[in-house]
Amino acid sequence: MLDTSYQAPASAPSGPIGKVCDFVASIEFDDVPQEVRTNAKHLILDGIACALVGAQLSWSRTATNAILEMEGPGNCTVIGWNQRLNPMSAATLNSTFIQGFEFDDVHADAPWHANSVILPSLFAAAEHANRGMQGPKKFDGASFLLSTIVGFEIGSRAGLALYGSEMLVRGWHSGAVFGPPAAAAAVSKLLGLSPEEIEDAFGTARTQACGLTATRFESVAQRMQHGFAARNGLFAALMSRESFTGIDKVLKMPHGGFLSTFGNGSPHDEHYLPAKLTDGLGDDWEGISGMRVKPYASQISTHAPINCIEVLQEEYPERFASLESIQRIKVTLAEAPFAHGGHQVKRPLNALGAQMSTRYTVAAQLLDKSVLMNQFSSAKLDRDDLWQLVEKIDCVWNREFDKLSAWHTRVTVDFGKGYTVFHEVSGPRTYDDALSNEGIRSKWSMLADSVLDAERKAQIEEIVLNMECLDDISHLIRLLGSEVKNSID
Repeated sequence: MLDTSYQAPASAPSGPIGKVCDFVASIEFDDVPQEVRTNAKHLILDGIACALVGAQLSWSRTATNAILEMEGPGNCTVIGWNQRLNPMSAATLNSTFIQGFEFDDVHADAPWHANSVILPSLFAAAEHANRGMQGPKKFDGASFLLSTIVGFEIGSRAGLALYGSEMLVRGWHSGAVFGPPAAAAAVSKLLGLSPEEIEDAFGTARTQACGLTATRFESVAQRMQHGFAARNGLFAALMSRESFTGIDKVLKMPHGGFLSTFGNGSPHDEHYLPAKLTDGLGDDWEGISGMRVKPYASQISTHAPINCIEVLQEEYPERFASLESIQRIKVTLAEAPFAHGGHQVKRPLNALGAQMSTRYTVAAQLLDKSVLMNQFSSAKLDRDDLWQLVEKIDCVWNREFDKLSAWHTRVTVDFGKGYTVFHEVSGPRTYDDALSNEGIRSKWSMLADSVLDAERKAQIEEIVLNMECLDDISHLIRLLGSEVKNSID
């Protein structure tokens, strides 16, 4: 009888790429601590909530209708649309929905939005493999959960190896760079690829890594950048399964390799940190432990300034009761949040431009004491009193803050006549005080209630939070496929 247990090794088993490939191929469900599994299930629940509320937003409709026009029907579910497309297009759209309102997860030290890369690629891979040429294949919830955890871990570590937020400073949309190998890792694990095949998938995925931060200037392509990463990583793994070879030793290539290329321009003596990819891999779970769920519907660079205003509003309620008395607001930032959110904005501004803007989100917090989906509706975007506040806000970069933390922030409010107040933080509150699993379930409930009936909501929550008991992940995917309404219409 033919022995099918042998799996071909990576090209350099003792090097970084070999160690990562071996980890992906060999990790088993019981190797993952219970706490990590529980946290991952709650992160998945948050990602699904974001996908459901993002599915029918106006820009999501534009993207979906355009792709439906271009592509024929397929076998992979488009979340919230009652439609099916080919795996690449389904992954691209479902990722776009998760990123549809800047309300999804983010990694504290390696900024990327993991759910928007990993979940769409795995959903598409599972459905494609289940109906593919090699015959139907069923994936249980434990396999799906393990593959998700692998993707979370590998993508975050790719970011840590490139100094995380520094990618934003150099103009790279970090998640679109860290994401392709993460999706490739997750799909490779789900499909049971060998270390050799995983290395090929990494090579093909990493040559597609890219993404420019200029999309934050009101370009709807911003919402699809992680979708490109999901699509590219999925494509790489599916091609590798068919013996399509990628770049060997892609991490360590001195010219044109992943780390050498994206580390180019780093201010550090060591342009990249390959040890971050492997040190503690499978033991400390550094990749997933740094993931955070957003409490605000705006990009992460805006969160610390919002936190500062919240604290000042609580400490000085009488002063902030009369916003007309504010003369100037100075938001002092480290380089990464200044580069990503400190730019000038002008009226009129679309929802994306507002969500990317520190000036707009600070003004929204001052006026509404909230930065949620409603703050970016058409009516809210064009308020005179909000834009009067925006004109009073200055964002500046303080190089000394870079020595303190990547996200260090101080907000100073000048009320005139020599009276000023300020608050200073090392970064967004959620970085130091992560939203609890109970808090994530509350956020899920708030978002799901806006688009789902009670029965469907309860079924999805039950399946996700008990995913290891699920015999077939297609049960969850079917629940996600039915049409949903626009959450902010």
